[in-house]
Amino acid sequence: MTEAEVDERIRGLIEPFNKKGVAITSATTFANDLEFDSLTVMDFVAEIEDEFDIIISMNQQAEIETYGLLVSAVHKLQDS
Repeated sequence: MTEAEVDERIRGLIEPFNKKGVAITSATTFANDLEFDSLTVMDFVAEIEDEFDIIISMNQQAEIETYGLLVSAVHKLQDS
């Protein structure tokens, strides 16, 4: 799966969590721009893990601050 295909699938998953209708770019931050709290992050990560059949470790989650980093991380996990 290409990074563009991963991006497209994650955009579909993020929609219900994007309560303020923020325009999603690679620089969009989860904490500041989307105002995700810890419970929302856990729910969103669970959706991604289920969709892509991957595991995102707590250490990886802490390093993923922007949408672009998330797409790259999921794409890499898909390849491993």
